[in-house]
Amino acid sequence: MTSGVRTDSPVAGSEVGNDSLATLCAWWAQERPDEPAYTYLDYRTSFDGVATTVTWAQLDARVSAVAAEVQAHTAPGDRVVVLARQSTEYVAGLLGAIRAGAIAVPLFPPDLPGHADRLAAVLADCAPTMALTLDEQRATLDAYLADKGLSIAHTASIDTIPDERAADYAEFVPQPDDVSYLQYTSGSTRIPAGVMITNRNVVNNARQNCACYGAPDGDYTLVSWLPLFHDMGLVLALGVVVYSGNPVVLMDPIAFLERPFRWVQALADAAGGVTAAPNFAYAYAASRITEQEKALLDLSDVVSLVDGSEPITMGAIDRFADAFAGCGLERTAHRPSFGMAEAVVLVAASEQGSLPRATDFDRDALTRGLATPAAGGAPTSRLVSCGRPVDQHLRMVDPESGKLVDEGTVGELWLSGVNIAAGYWQRPEQTAESFGRYLEDDGFDGRGVDGRGWFRTGDLGVLHDGELYITGRIKDLIIVDGRNHYPQDIEATAEQAHPAVRKHALVAFSAFTGGQDGQEQVVVMLERSKVVSAEELDRAEVTKAVTDAVSRAHGLSLHDVLIVEPGGVPRTSSGKVSRAVCRKRWAEGTLTDGRPR
Repeated sequence: MTSGVRTDSPVAGSEVGNDSLATLCAWWAQERPDEPAYTYLDYRTSFDGVATTVTWAQLDARVSAVAAEVQAHTAPGDRVVVLARQSTEYVAGLLGAIRAGAIAVPLFPPDLPGHADRLAAVLADCAPTMALTLDEQRATLDAYLADKGLSIAHTASIDTIPDERAADYAEFVPQPDDVSYLQYTSGSTRIPAGVMITNRNVVNNARQNCACYGAPDGDYTLVSWLPLFHDMGLVLALGVVVYSGNPVVLMDPIAFLERPFRWVQALADAAGGVTAAPNFAYAYAASRITEQEKALLDLSDVVSLVDGSEPITMGAIDRFADAFAGCGLERTAHRPSFGMAEAVVLVAASEQGSLPRATDFDRDALTRGLATPAAGGAPTSRLVSCGRPVDQHLRMVDPESGKLVDEGTVGELWLSGVNIAAGYWQRPEQTAESFGRYLEDDGFDGRGVDGRGWFRTGDLGVLHDGELYITGRIKDLIIVDGRNHYPQDIEATAEQAHPAVRKHALVAFSAFTGGQDGQEQVVVMLERSKVVSAEELDRAEVTKAVTDAVSRAHGLSLHDVLIVEPGGVPRTSSGKVSRAVCRKRWAEGTLTDGRPR
C-alpha cells in the first residue's frame, strides 16, 4: 500500500501547437476586430478618470508594429525588457517582443520608489539587447542606465512606433517550448531569479485560469489594477484576455491606492466582472469606500474575486463581503487561491460557487507539524483553504526525506503539470535544486505527469479534507527550541497588540544573535500606524505590548522590536513585506529603527 496522499486534477487539453500569447491576439483580431480588447482608465490628470479603449484590430496592429521594430534590432531569443508605466502600450510592447521571437522581460520603470538596485540586478542578469519604454519616460530611463553604469544596445519608445511599421514584420513561428518571457520573482525570500515561462506553460495556465475563474457561459470582463510586471497581473490582464477573447478594464496600481472605489466601481460597471488582488486590498477597499459611494454600486453580476499572492485571512474576506453585501455581492464570488511564478501563476483555488472556508487548527499541534482541528479553548491558528489544484498535480512531501506524507501532516508542496516552468534563467544549480525532482510513489514512475519531474516549491502546507492550506515558506519558518513557528502567526498577534501598530506592515523573522553562545532569536519589525503621530508614539509601551502578546500566545521571547515610520519595512517590487531582506540586513547590521544596536 502506498503511503502518503495524492491530490490530482485531470490534465487535459495541453497541446498548444504553435500558439503564443501573440498569436492568440492575432486570432481575436480576425474574429472580433472591432470589439474592445483593452479599456484603460487614466487617473493621472482626471479625478474621475479618462477611458481609452483599444479594439482587437487596433491592438494587433500595434503589436505587429512593435514586433517589426524589435526584429530590426534583435535576433530570436534575445531579451527585450519592457520598462514602462501601466498602459495599453505596455501590453503592445510585451506582445510585440514575443511576436518578434525575442524573450520578453516584463519589468517596471526605473522610477519605482525603492527598487532601483533590484532593477539593476535584474538587467544585469537578463542582459537585454533592447529596451521598450514610453516617450515620456525615455529620458528617465537613459539617466538611470547612465547612473548605474548599464548599457542596452537599443531603446525604442513604444508609443512613437508608427502603425505602418507593421508592414515590415517578418512572420516568426513560435514553438511550444520556446521561452516566451522571463518572470522575475519578487524576491521575498531570495535574490530575484528569472523564471523561464514557455509558450506551452503560459497558454496552458491561461486556459486553467479561464476554466477556474470565468463565468460558466464564457462571457465576462476582467478588471485589474495589478502591475503588469507581476505574475498575477500579467496572467489576469494579458494571458486570460488573449486566451478567452474577453475584454479587460485596466488601471494603474496608484489609482487603486489613491481611491479604491475606482476598482470596485469598475468591477460593478463590468459585465460579469472577474478581478484579482492580494488579501490586503480587500480589507483596504472595505475600510476606505464610503456608504455614499456604496449606494452607487451594483455588484450582483460579479463572477470571481481572486484572492492570493500573500497569506489570506478570513478577516479580510469577511470585511469585504460584509461591506458590500448590500450592493448585491455574493459571498461565493470570493475565491481564495494559491499560486506562484514557477507555475506561471495559478496552482489551486476554491471551487466556484462555494463559500470561502477557514479552519481553526490546534496551534501547538501545528508547531509539531500536525494539522488538527482545535478543541474548545485551545490556542488556534486559523488558516484559509486554498481549495484544490487546478488541472495539475500536487503532492505533500517531507522536505528532509523526500517521501510523501499523509493528509493532516505539514509538508512541502511539490507540483507537476504542463504549466510548470522550464527553470531559472542562467541558474543551472538553482534549477536542479527545485525542478525535475524524482518522487517515489508519485503515481507516474517518479517523474511526474509529463515526465519532466516534480517542482519543489519551498512552500509548506497541509491537506485537510482534501483541500490545501498554506502554512508558510520553509525559509521563513522560525524554529526555537525544536518547535516550528510560522511568522504570519506571530505577525497577526503583534498586529493586534497595540493601536500604534500599522496593519499589514510588519514582519517577524529569526535572527542569529552572534557570540560564542549565539542562537536563533525572533525579531519583529513594525511600522507606526498613521493614526498615531511620531510625537505621540510611546516606543516602550508598544514594545512591551507586542512582547507580552507574543509571549502569551506563542511562548516566545522576542529578542527585539523595531519600530519604524510608515513605509519603513522593506518590501518587494510587488508590495510584499520581505522577511529575507530583513534577515540579511539584520545580519549586516543595517536594519535599525534609529536606536543603537
